[in-house]
Amino acid sequence: MLKLDEPGGSYSERVVVLAPTSRDGQVTHKLLREAGVEAVIAEGWRHAEELMRDGAGALMITDLAFTDPGFAVLLNVLERQSPWSNLPVLALCRAGTQAPALREARLRNLTTLDRPTSTRVMISAVRTALRGRRWQYQIRDQIDSLLRADISLRQADQRKDEFLATLAHELRNPLAPIRTGLQLLSRPGQDEAQLKGVTEMMGRQMSQLLRLIDDLLEVSRITTGKLVLQRETLDMRRVVEMALEACQPLIERGSHHLTVTLPDEALCVDGDLTRLAQSLSNLLNNAAKYTPDGGRIAVTLARAGQQAVLTVRDSGVGLPQEMIARVFDMFAQVNQSLERAQGGLGIGLALVRSLVTMHGGRVSAESAGPGLGSSFTMELPLAARDSEPAPLQDEAAPAAAPAVRILVVDDNDDAASSLAMLLALSGHEVEVENSGQAGLHRAATFLPQAVFCDVGMPGMDGHEFAARLRQDPRFASTLLVALTGWGSEEDKKRSRAAGFDEHLTKPASVAAVAALLARL
Repeated sequence: MLKLDEPGGSYSERVVVLAPTSRDGQVTHKLLREAGVEAVIAEGWRHAEELMRDGAGALMITDLAFTDPGFAVLLNVLERQSPWSNLPVLALCRAGTQAPALREARLRNLTTLDRPTSTRVMISAVRTALRGRRWQYQIRDQIDSLLRADISLRQADQRKDEFLATLAHELRNPLAPIRTGLQLLSRPGQDEAQLKGVTEMMGRQMSQLLRLIDDLLEVSRITTGKLVLQRETLDMRRVVEMALEACQPLIERGSHHLTVTLPDEALCVDGDLTRLAQSLSNLLNNAAKYTPDGGRIAVTLARAGQQAVLTVRDSGVGLPQEMIARVFDMFAQVNQSLERAQGGLGIGLALVRSLVTMHGGRVSAESAGPGLGSSFTMELPLAARDSEPAPLQDEAAPAAAPAVRILVVDDNDDAASSLAMLLALSGHEVEVENSGQAGLHRAATFLPQAVFCDVGMPGMDGHEFAARLRQDPRFASTLLVALTGWGSEEDKKRSRAAGFDEHLTKPASVAAVAALLARL
């Protein structure tokens, strides 16, 4: 049985009246009602106990109650109140506070009134008691709120610990083969085929590592409202093609049977091609990872009214019913042992939901149960009929860059030296400095045509380096590229304001660097 007025219980302000006679109870009830006070007459001790447990603002009794054996029932209820509760008791006594039974009761919140007493005094005492009861309810709610907050914080702390443990595990997964590959490359006597296999393996693992980091950055951008969609009118068939191209290697490694059903008509939406393809890629990657080798994956794009509906079905491990509603929550893990075996931080589907919602759409999941496959559906509003998709443009490979003078400035000597070696292999003349001040001195004599500079350097950071370099008229047209681990839109704006022409996040791809140099 619940204690009197448990947290989350009632806000009752009714006065429970336990009168010695039925007529006394009716008279008291009538007086309280005329004063606007809710009251209820108790038909004995047990009834009074029930009324108090259901919710009461005060208890009104007389001194005759103290000598009744049933009074012990009420005392027991009052003594077992929750810590926040101290139910007001108003006692009408002929002997006032000198009544022996009253002193023995040791009530904690007692107001004694003379018996008989005036209506005005009684009503005033009742209202004072109810004001005190309201304060108790506020204290109860504050305690309840603090307890809920404490539970939420403990759960968040537990999720954080689980996430950090998973993150460490996921980072080690690609780092282990990369380290092994480096050890293999250092051993002499390997033929070209072996070296090619090792470097391809290291490239795949590096791509996985970058995807993990990119997902974490995407979560940060979305939750802080810094992610801006680059909208255009685009055909959803382009989204499917772009996502399939990215996921094809994973699908092929699992020997999955893939079917793709696309409509003959263009289904155009007002969206960001990169973000929508990223969302579909996450769904396809999950389908490939959580479907046993040789399974089936089906991608279907269709029109439903004014919606473009994109569905990914698989014959994989499926979802338990209790997880369907939570599968898009951040860090959600359907089966922790399975997640650890397949890899994943539990943020991919949360990203999908956030990105699709930003496009005005919705995403949902269905599954008949564990082992029975899953179905994930993205629904996006179609663009206006008079909108035309942007024409497809063939992306020509960048022309080979002519040999130029390049200065690399980075306090991380390994990062600077490795980039310099890569650039030198392409025929460029490269110099390296490990501080902003040294970079300025070197630039004055070397006169580079391009500069790749880290941003977060001690002392003179990259922004100050860029600003001071631009003050020299000789470097007004020099290609100045920020090469840094900071990659938000705000970081890019700061780089441009400092004087950088471009902003690349580490590790930059060879293609991205070559494309910039080809502009010279």
